[in-house]
Amino acid sequence: MRAYARRAAALAKMRRASVVWIEKELFPFLPGFVESLPACLGVPYVVDYDDATFHSYDNSANPLVRHVLANKLDPLLRGARAVTVGNAYLETYARAHGAKSIVRIPTVIDLARYIPRAEPTADEIRVGWIGTPATMKYLELLRAPLQDISKTYKIRLVTIGAGPLVDFGVPLEQHAWSADTETALLSTLHIGVMPLPDAPWERGKCGYKLIQYMAAARPVIASPVGMNADIVTADVGILAGDQAAWSAALTWLAGNAELRCRMGIAARARVETFFSLQVMSPTIGALLSNIAFG
Repeated sequence: MRAYARRAAALAKMRRASVVWIEKELFPFLPGFVESLPACLGVPYVVDYDDATFHSYDNSANPLVRHVLANKLDPLLRGARAVTVGNAYLETYARAHGAKSIVRIPTVIDLARYIPRAEPTADEIRVGWIGTPATMKYLELLRAPLQDISKTYKIRLVTIGAGPLVDFGVPLEQHAWSADTETALLSTLHIGVMPLPDAPWERGKCGYKLIQYMAAARPVIASPVGMNADIVTADVGILAGDQAAWSAALTWLAGNAELRCRMGIAARARVETFFSLQVMSPTIGALLSNIAFG
């Protein structure tokens, strides 16, 4: 309730703004007419999506939530001067629910935080995953492939931000997430991974983990779901659609240090060109400026 009160107070100040940028929605789990408040205030605004959070409503296990809130975001989207989205799946949803102007803005990182370093010299291949306890369930997709490749190569799974893992079948190294340590830990990896199931929520993901690995100059392996398929090109990594493909990709990269190095250099260059704050911030600034003063 305190969070709702803070949001209401922020809304009360909207009239002072030239433009407002709204992250996903205003009041989670309140009816859709509440989302029409910005349009009623007459202040131009932009809505941003980098996750399919709308599936909390239209795909909810609770039939009452589905019935009442499935289309709660429509007033917000219809009234927006622009909707910024991180991938094609989110764009399709926004257009179907009334957005008039949609701008693709990929997830980006600040290049200054990621200093490319040579991969570690070790007698093991360090396969890294970064995420949260809520997303660590995706690691189950790696269990069998990692156990498979461990018969040929000495493998260690390095997690950053996951909860405790037990009985994973390969040596583990687990780290809590911290903004102060994440980039240094990424430099200790040989390969970065992003496994995902092909499901509605995951199709809305925008590949932030992949961009982090690539900014650290590491090759990547990812499921071809959501933005992953756009981020990962053949020169920076491998898309793996099933268990056999994951095993083959891990085997290929684990056994070829020169290939990992070459892909890592290309990965960093791709981030510098398409997925950096330095490249995209002028686009975002121009969008907001044009809406506010155009």
